[in-house]
Amino acid sequence: MIHNLPVIVLRGLVLLPSNELKLEFEDKDSIRLLDMSYMFHDGKLLVVSSEDPYDVNPDINSLPKIGVECKITNKITLPNGRTRISLRGIKRTGIKTYISLESDNTLEALTFDIEKEKMEPLEEKAIIRKLNKELEYYINNVPNMGNSILAKLSNVTILSDLTDLIVPNLPLTNDRMHEYLKETKASERARMLLLDIYKEEELSNIERDLDFKVTKEFDKNQRDFLLKEKLRMIKEELGEVSTKDEEISKLKEKLDSLNLNDDIRNKISTLIDRYETLPIMSPELNMERGYIDTLLSLPWNINTLDNEDLTSVKKSLDDTHNGLDEVKKRIIEYLAVKKNTNSLKGPIICLVGPPGVGKTSLAFSIAKAMNRNFTKMSVGGLDDEAEIMGHRKTYIGARPGKIINGLIKAKSSNPLFLIDEIDKMTSNINGDPISAMLSVLDPEQNKYFEDNYLDLEYDLSNVMFIATANDISRIPAPLKDRLEIIKLDGYTEYEKLDIAKKHIIPKLSKEMGIDNITFRNDAILSIIRRYTKEAGVRELERQISKIIRKVVTKKVSNEIKNIPMITLKNIESYLGLPIYDDYKVEDKVGLVNGLAYTEFGGEVLPIEANYYKGKGNLILTGSLGDIMKESASIAYSYIKANAKEFKISFDKFEENDIHVHALEGAIPKEGPSAGIALATSIISSLTNLKVKSDIAMTGEISLHGDVLKIGGLKEKSLGALRNGIKKIIIPYDNFSEVEKLPNEVKKEIEFIPVKNYKEVYKIIKD
Repeated sequence: MIHNLPVIVLRGLVLLPSNELKLEFEDKDSIRLLDMSYMFHDGKLLVVSSEDPYDVNPDINSLPKIGVECKITNKITLPNGRTRISLRGIKRTGIKTYISLESDNTLEALTFDIEKEKMEPLEEKAIIRKLNKELEYYINNVPNMGNSILAKLSNVTILSDLTDLIVPNLPLTNDRMHEYLKETKASERARMLLLDIYKEEELSNIERDLDFKVTKEFDKNQRDFLLKEKLRMIKEELGEVSTKDEEISKLKEKLDSLNLNDDIRNKISTLIDRYETLPIMSPELNMERGYIDTLLSLPWNINTLDNEDLTSVKKSLDDTHNGLDEVKKRIIEYLAVKKNTNSLKGPIICLVGPPGVGKTSLAFSIAKAMNRNFTKMSVGGLDDEAEIMGHRKTYIGARPGKIINGLIKAKSSNPLFLIDEIDKMTSNINGDPISAMLSVLDPEQNKYFEDNYLDLEYDLSNVMFIATANDISRIPAPLKDRLEIIKLDGYTEYEKLDIAKKHIIPKLSKEMGIDNITFRNDAILSIIRRYTKEAGVRELERQISKIIRKVVTKKVSNEIKNIPMITLKNIESYLGLPIYDDYKVEDKVGLVNGLAYTEFGGEVLPIEANYYKGKGNLILTGSLGDIMKESASIAYSYIKANAKEFKISFDKFEENDIHVHALEGAIPKEGPSAGIALATSIISSLTNLKVKSDIAMTGEISLHGDVLKIGGLKEKSLGALRNGIKKIIIPYDNFSEVEKLPNEVKKEIEFIPVKNYKEVYKIIKD
């Protein structure tokens, strides 16, 4: 029968049935796995042992096909937040396949029962008697095991249980333990045990003889060398080579090959010497080996040679990214200063823009153009500073932080290091990763960066850090002070068209093995206008991918002989009915188009107002934030103060309630730029004045009617263009920014600057 069980992978440790094991966990994924075991598997889980004890992240295909089904017998939460469990091995079980659950970073396995060996009762009894007899002799003659085990085994009458209980008490290598785990026949395990017991007895006899020889050969001043010499002579007598000695030799060879300063070299050499003296069964063995491997894996003083040809860098960026001229210009300036000063000191570049505009791919292109290795870490939702600074290596399960791990993956000390979603970092009771990130990004501090796990300084001053964010307002202030913000705005329709033709379609065609598919320009524009509504090109790529997949499917199924051209006529046959219709809203009393700037780009924000008999209250709905509520109150007060100019009877304010609503009420809205839209909506409702649907407006209003400067004009303009807006009323102080807007926007939209709200009223009235 096939079962599914959650999986715990042991490294450098083998658990056999009938034995117990205590483990501690602190990471969320492991604790989630334990909860899964309790909820869905009656506290059972599968323990498998990685055959390579030094592989920190074993490949799923390299994991063994036999494991031990276990039961959690005890689970407690320690004061330090870790979870300690006791496991009892139940039986060996076969593994059909492993399943990696990427949603929560856990592992499951489909298991099946292994057929039990059938034995005659007398044969089983005889083997048990023989094992007990040899074990008793071994304990009495070889000083490696206490005799308390005999009492524990005296009442065991099942051969399978007896062999599994004896094995962990013998001084066996990790590879030999794996052989016992894989052997499913109890009689064969008994034979293996007898051989190992005989071998240990013989080794003990040889060792006694060698003790006498070694004692004679060395005087009292050489006693500290005794154990190593004994081990050497044992290997000579047996003709065997120690696996651990081979490891020590390889570690020393790797240390010799590294370009290290004397302090670090001496520390690693001391650690290797200590590791060499640790007993094979020492609980510190794997911890020390992991620490040494981490130190030897770091790219100490390994640097790639930068490409300082700025013309070549610019060409490489132009080949991979369309537009973004201001961004590329700033990056070239940054690299020019670096070339001139041979230093990366200065603010860290932070690319800010809506999803899909190419922040991550631009960083990768910069790395490629500069001839630097690329590595990245995502800090979105990160709330534990140990993820950045590492854990103290004395903790169980300790590991270095993401910065050090990133350098190990990059294999150089001067990579381009991308810190993704820096605006989504959080601080809470678990820790303050924002403060930890400050020491990473501060050029005055990162030369002496110290990871808690390494307990050594590592120079990060040659690393080129680039951060990305969606919303500049959500970047923590201390971090923003160390960042140089470069904004990546959304693309216009024709920029998206160019990106689709030059990059998206060729890339997807190559990936899907179809190189002669053609899209007409009007078809691509139709996809952009009627099937996507975004600042970037991510959804556009998904829609084009959907079309190409369907074409490939028809070709492979022999439904078509020739690859069709994608045109305006056949596009619906691939994508279905349009998702977005052309932006058509009737001119209505009380309905006005505002403009908003969100982390996803610019959007049209319809605002509507109505009034009815009441007590003069102002009612606001639509998930408005505090700033927008204040804007509405200011607009309302301004209208009441100037009611005569707007031809509104003051009785309307006293005898009616006015309700203002921002459409799409489930979406939170915030920002200081909706004042004139809110005021216009209220005036339109009270005066029965219709506002044309192709007009949008943005700007804050003061109590005296002044229209105040706003931010994000380009993003708002692009959002208006996507929604068919023809005129935008903007603050006069923003009019100088119009010249910098894309030509497509200036061609399609008329920008009307105003200083006071009375000018807005005149425009909508006319």
